[in-house]
Amino acid sequence: MEFLDQWMWFIIAVPLAALAGWVIGRRGGERHSGHQVSKLSTTYFRGLNYLLNEQPDKAIELFLHVAELDKDTFETQVALGHLFRRRGEVDRAIRLHQALAQRPDLTDTQKIQALSALGEDYMRAGLLDRAETVFNDLAQLDQRAPQALKHLIDIYQSERDWEKAIHNATRYEQVTGQPMGRLIGQFECELADRHRSNGDAEAARAAVARAYAADPTSVRAGIIEGRIEAEAGNTQAAIRALERAARHDPDFLPVILPTLLENYEKVGERTGARAFLAGMCEHYRGISPVLALTRMLEAEEGIGAARRYLAQQLKDRPSVRGEAALIDLSLADGADAVATLHDLKHITDQLLVRNPSYRCNRCGFGARSHHWQCPSCKEWGTVKPLLNYAVV
Repeated sequence: MEFLDQWMWFIIAVPLAALAGWVIGRRGGERHSGHQVSKLSTTYFRGLNYLLNEQPDKAIELFLHVAELDKDTFETQVALGHLFRRRGEVDRAIRLHQALAQRPDLTDTQKIQALSALGEDYMRAGLLDRAETVFNDLAQLDQRAPQALKHLIDIYQSERDWEKAIHNATRYEQVTGQPMGRLIGQFECELADRHRSNGDAEAARAAVARAYAADPTSVRAGIIEGRIEAEAGNTQAAIRALERAARHDPDFLPVILPTLLENYEKVGERTGARAFLAGMCEHYRGISPVLALTRMLEAEEGIGAARRYLAQQLKDRPSVRGEAALIDLSLADGADAVATLHDLKHITDQLLVRNPSYRCNRCGFGARSHHWQCPSCKEWGTVKPLLNYAVV
């Protein structure tokens, strides 16, 4: 099925080529036309039959033969170049598309199509400088600008040329109207990280400001800003930036918390830290803020208070990390063994209920019960018990 999907474009292109051949042949006489169309059609349908019977090598031979029968048809030659590229024969694709682009009889549309295919060949071959030249030329033409600009963005990302990536992403947004703020924000953050690594805090701050302008809810910009201000000794500014980043997307809290708690500690803001963590516990179902609060309770109120708080929290949000922390606290506290085992049994039961027992090894679908046919990808026999749940 995957192979057939890759060939759909070719299956569509070849009949169009055959039709073009028919038109050309008709001008030379009805008898020649009938012979040419018949020959092309017969070969095409034989190739299609090979594809349907999963004999791709024979199909390739016949489709190459179709192109030989109809050398002058532009669409067939472009499709053949795409075929070479898909097969990994990039050098042949480049030679074919270069020859096409140099033909003097092409319309403007055909010339653009040939150059676009050539640019994609260069990208596949890793010749990014040549691809860049081709796509920069195509980006000046309205009808190919969006596709060319997307390729240029990919090229500049590969080369880590963030200024040019930002420029072309901005142009793409202007041409298509598709928002590119989140992507531009990431590129600006790359620049901010680079400036920060080079010790240029002001340039890093400017890049962060541009990242916010492109993506006002950028978590990454907040994290970088927090680190810049922390390194500059602006602890309160660092705390504000990191808190803002955490509120924009609490899922990044495990990344944010170490630096944030370190800055809270520097200014002695234990009350503020506890209030922030308590608020995060309401919006974030992970264990990170709970463990941070547990450590604070242990330091301020003792191991017993910390253990009781953690045990209570783990009833609602079971976690392996939390379970390990509870065991450590119980051992240190000398807690009643039976009570501790009851707590651990409850947590373990919750973890077993929430985690899948089976997973499809093709698409990754998780299930609590076994399915011979995967409900997600519909493959048969791919849903298997996870090792942790296998009964031996």
